[in-house]
Amino acid sequence: MIRILTSGVALGVHVPGLLLADRLREQGVDAGVQVLERLLPDRTLTTTAAMKWAFHRDFRFALTGQRVATDPSATVADAAVEELLARWRAERTDRFVVFSGFWLPIVERYLDRYGAGAPPVDVCHVDSVASPSFVKTGHPAPGVRHVWLADAAGGRIPYSIPVTREPALPWHERERRLLVHGGGWGIGTYRERAGELRAHGFALDVVAYEEADVSGDDPGVRSFMVDPGWHPWLDDGYPPFGRVVPGEPPRFTRGAGHHGSFDLTRAAVATVSKPGGGTLLDSLWSATPAVLLEPFGGHEERNSALWRELGFGITFAHWAETGFDLAVIEKLHHTLREAAHRLPDYSRLLAEGAVS
Repeated sequence: MIRILTSGVALGVHVPGLLLADRLREQGVDAGVQVLERLLPDRTLTTTAAMKWAFHRDFRFALTGQRVATDPSATVADAAVEELLARWRAERTDRFVVFSGFWLPIVERYLDRYGAGAPPVDVCHVDSVASPSFVKTGHPAPGVRHVWLADAAGGRIPYSIPVTREPALPWHERERRLLVHGGGWGIGTYRERAGELRAHGFALDVVAYEEADVSGDDPGVRSFMVDPGWHPWLDDGYPPFGRVVPGEPPRFTRGAGHHGSFDLTRAAVATVSKPGGGTLLDSLWSATPAVLLEPFGGHEERNSALWRELGFGITFAHWAETGFDLAVIEKLHHTLREAAHRLPDYSRLLAEGAVS
């Protein structure tokens, strides 16, 4: 069993963990995903859900909140930790793969207790530098292996997790639409930029965060949404996702093998969003260029710089300077398609026991 440890604080952390589990199972490897928030007391979960709404509605508040956020694992009851450690010990565990730094205090407690009998640990970084959860919990124990899905310092993609085994759609088969979103929490300036792009004549798919963001007045804009009542700690599936039309009851369905929003990414000519790690993973496996909005913190700023350096993305401001020229986006698309042939598959290397 490979235990994949994620957090529901951000879908950009949780969804890659789900993808890794699916890719491993396809290769006959037993893999399970555990979400940190299932260990948290109800009062902490209530606060987390409230903060998501506040962050969505005020990007400046979100940036401040990110800087002062504390480690949620500190609120986990000791009895809950002991029960989890006993279960890990009783059940076969071949390896831990940690996607959120907030898991590290619990994992290190397990390593300290069982020493040489404990399984190896991979820390899987979705972002190109250490994200806030790893920064706040400090350096992991010696011997932990770091696996980078993007590397700002090295200017490369050391490993990746396939979102799908299907090839990317070629440019001529794509709808001339842009996918505009704010990541799992609907954060950033994407709503303002959507209005600007629409004024330039682009058809848009917009991932709304709440029904108040949805308007049916413009036939050139389609709205989609993750079920607002769903949280990653409620079940082990991908986020329920679907199109939202004013006056009609929403119908949310789960993606099979990958998250539903990826199907929109794969069909679009570009995505327009902040540069979260999950967004970059989608960009890579769909060969869909990223038009990069204002980053959510320093780690996303480095993500943005890397994507531009590799020729996979462009900032919104720079694209605007070209008059929103689609030829610029097409060139980025072809660069991404060429890169797809050189991506080391982390799931395959894990399945073969060959990560080094």
